[in-house]
Amino acid sequence: MPPDAPRALPRGPHRLAREVVLASQRGRLLDAIAQVVAEKGYGPATVADVIERAGVSRKTFYEHFRDKEACFLAAYDTGVAVLLATMREAGDTRARVRAYLETLAAEPAFARTFLIEVAAAGARALRRRREVHDAFAAFVTEAAPGPVPDHVALAAVGATQELVTRWVEDGRTAELPALTDTVSFVYLALLGPRP
Repeated sequence: MPPDAPRALPRGPHRLAREVVLASQRGRLLDAIAQVVAEKGYGPATVADVIERAGVSRKTFYEHFRDKEACFLAAYDTGVAVLLATMREAGDTRARVRAYLETLAAEPAFARTFLIEVAAAGARALRRRREVHDAFAAFVTEAAPGPVPDHVALAAVGATQELVTRWVEDGRTAELPALTDTVSFVYLALLGPRP
């Protein structure tokens, strides 16, 4: 989640606009589900865990989300949007790779959710992950020096996913930026100029 994710609001009467309150609640719920799922796994995580972590009521949770899955998918989508925006601002391929890895390293709960727990979240989450991989493949071809077949771009995304996931599984999330040269090499090897 973004570092400026909304935090708890003051208790009791306040003069905050309803939109501010709703945005804060939603942001805390999205952050909470990423944290809870990273700690417990998707299956064992409960709505009760999420609302306790977010500091909101059950009623508030259901005002924002239909169920745990909907909250999880919203957190996943929010994180993906942050990743893509951060990478888009970064510039060339190496800078984009570094931005991706630094963002995941800075948000270890999201990294675990994004890379690992999404596989346990059911069919809708797996479909969404596939769509995200396709979006990342389309994104990386933007920086390619020439036309790239879709399956080659997807292979680059898959290689990155596998390598980064292993580091997260091994408890090396904070070290992810050290993979910048390796991942950049993969992208340049697969997407670089053709002889």
